[in-house]
Amino acid sequence: MKVALVCPASLPATQFGGIVFLAVDLAREISEMGHDVTIYTTDLDFSNGPSKFNKNLSRLEKFGKFKINRTHVWFSLKLFFINTSMIEQIEKDKPDIIHTIGLRSYQSIVAWRASKKLKIPLIVSDQGGLTTHPFLTESSIILQILYKIQNYFIKKIINDSAAISAANEYEKQIFLKINKESKIEIIRNGVNLQTLVSKQNFRKKYQIDSKFILFVGRFSKSKGIETLIHSFKILKNKKEIADKKLVIMGVDFGFEKEMEELIKKFNLSDKILVIKNPPREDVISAYGQSEFLVLPSQWELSPLVPLESFAFKKPVISTRSHGIPFTVKNGKNGILVEPENPDELAKAIIKLLLDDKFRERLGISGYEFVHEECNCISMAKNSLRLYEQVLKNNDNK
Repeated sequence: MKVALVCPASLPATQFGGIVFLAVDLAREISEMGHDVTIYTTDLDFSNGPSKFNKNLSRLEKFGKFKINRTHVWFSLKLFFINTSMIEQIEKDKPDIIHTIGLRSYQSIVAWRASKKLKIPLIVSDQGGLTTHPFLTESSIILQILYKIQNYFIKKIINDSAAISAANEYEKQIFLKINKESKIEIIRNGVNLQTLVSKQNFRKKYQIDSKFILFVGRFSKSKGIETLIHSFKILKNKKEIADKKLVIMGVDFGFEKEMEELIKKFNLSDKILVIKNPPREDVISAYGQSEFLVLPSQWELSPLVPLESFAFKKPVISTRSHGIPFTVKNGKNGILVEPENPDELAKAIIKLLLDDKFRERLGISGYEFVHEECNCISMAKNSLRLYEQVLKNNDNK
């Protein structure tokens, strides 16, 4: 089978988020099963920021048994990257099936057009702001117009898709509201357990001489960093946290300056270490040496960061927002709090810090969750099964 995976970013732009890892893990595992897999994407680099496109990146690069086909982005607005020549690459290669990941993107429109032109099935996954992102209605007039145009194409893409791969039941319901006739398969997101192995001393590298709590994610308002900083303001004089630090790791998506000003305003510079644009190896080692992860997001569909934390037997404090409870389960592998509630978040942090047995039990449960269900091998096998079903049904038409 010849599989085209289409997404707005791929290697080396690992800081873009979950879409990158999902596509790469699917490509690697499905190609290892003997199939011809290519990721069609942009030349987003991230070496100098979240919107840097690098013409010097290889146009066609092989990673193990799969390939990444990059085309240059000539124009971008926020996370909408225009690389017009990508469709030519897909049409030239004539895949048997196209799987687009990240619906609110120009690349999903290209995948849809190529599918219609080549008369081959289209599989759809989101992993982004389908219709639930809280800031879609809080942007400038120009962006709101762009979002409405995107919504028109999103509905077209969903209506014309052969099948939808949804990460959880919450996401499935969103798709059904757009088209109740859609064929939807729930395929859990998975992480690559082989790569989630710490190979360096994170504390030594960053000269951290105390235990620390970890945040990993984009420096964005939707990630709840403001709430997290406010909770540390509440906790800073508590004896339970006197020798603990908060490490915030990520890349700027518009909130970095405000975040730094808030840390300075609350005199938390000695309590909070901000690591910008961290190498992937540092993120992995940070998971391993942290006490636990905090992800106080206002919005998530199916986050991968908690799964990565679970791989190191580290529990997660997150929120009850949107699709999060399908990954972080309150009292089982983590603690859930209300979003934008620093007092409740502070209490949860103290609870996990003080109760070693509870923290260990949650961590082991999370570890079992990713090993049994949310790993990239299971994700790839289930995705491949869906591809085969769709192609079989397409042949019988």
